[in-house]
Amino acid sequence: MAHFEKTLEQQELYHGKILNLRRDKVELENGRTSYREVVEHSGGVCVLPITEDGKVLLVSQYRYPYREEVLEAPAGKMDREGESPLACGMRELEEETGHIAGEYLDLGKLYPSPGYTDEVIYLFAARNLTKTVQKLDEGEFLDVRVLEFEEAVRLVLEGNIVDAKTQALLLKAKLMELGK
Repeated sequence: MAHFEKTLEQQELYHGKILNLRRDKVELENGRTSYREVVEHSGGVCVLPITEDGKVLLVSQYRYPYREEVLEAPAGKMDREGESPLACGMRELEEETGHIAGEYLDLGKLYPSPGYTDEVIYLFAARNLTKTVQKLDEGEFLDVRVLEFEEAVRLVLEGNIVDAKTQALLLKAKLMELGK
């Protein structure tokens, strides 16, 4: 059976620079009504840069909501009109790490928290890297860290890489044997 909910009403509660918040009234399968709070987000991209010798480039940056520095794969928001996920990933890779890639592998997409947001994150691996110049956004501060592929996977399994998109990307790349 295909489950569903029918939208009856939508009310915008907040309109911001990064996200919007709305409250929807929905009709459930059994005919009753309920409410859903939805965080609208333009979506994002996460890229795992893999060097010729099987290392990965990750970035370490302070994440305000958690009040801590987080180690993660380069990533960014799709906020440019008409920009494809791949173009966003290419832009973010160079901005954050100062590298471009000769090859991008599409590793799918993920829904980071489907219970309350419509955000979609597109995942890519990047290979055949060439060093350029880092082009951080104003107010963006991060350090690039080069790790052995297996060390990065170990950090995920030990709970030291806590970012969900980075975990998914590293583990997918591991299963696909991209780090060799």
